[in-house]
Amino acid sequence: MFTGLIRAVGTLAECEARGGDVRLRIGHAPDIIAGLVPGASIAVNGACLTATSYTADGFWADVSRETLDCTTLGDLKPGDPVNLEPALRPIDPLGGHLVSGHVDGIGWLVDQHPDGRSWRLRFEAPAELARYIAAKGSICIDGISLTVNTVAGQHFETNIIPHTRERTTLGQYQPGQRVNLEVDLLARYLERLMQNPSGESRITESWLAQQGFASPAGEG
Repeated sequence: MFTGLIRAVGTLAECEARGGDVRLRIGHAPDIIAGLVPGASIAVNGACLTATSYTADGFWADVSRETLDCTTLGDLKPGDPVNLEPALRPIDPLGGHLVSGHVDGIGWLVDQHPDGRSWRLRFEAPAELARYIAAKGSICIDGISLTVNTVAGQHFETNIIPHTRERTTLGQYQPGQRVNLEVDLLARYLERLMQNPSGESRITESWLAQQGFASPAGEG
């Protein structure tokens, strides 16, 4: 498990093709690997990878074909920066939100503009993920725990403060950038628990209205 609080920005140093898989060497991350042993989990742009061995300033990790297909790791080129976070330890504070490191899908940065001292970013999520994104809820974007400001269809907005912009890869992104998305774990489990035996979700507009989360149909 992870928290979505980026500990360092490393660099993709090497990428080796291994059949249908690839082997990545991440560098410029000495603080990340301090005290870790082979087999430790490290989130790279939000995707949980296993560090198979270590170098003086980084580590090697294997990436399966499945992970390449479901994340943006296959887009990376040597020299590209990556967000890094080691796995959460029992003694670590939970400063962000619980993140599994299992990327749910790929979204896109649609637009960004200054908003006071922060920046407002608008993303588009795949239709199958948009249902799990709620205003004032949490979402993980390229490994970064962020709060959702607004949601409209498949689009959602979030603000990043100067610290986040400077200490993560978000400050280097331009519209069109593909990003890894992981929705809040609680949203997925809630839907599963609320499913009817038929497999259909019990979370409907009428159910939300009954619980006080939405206005009854026909009311503004």
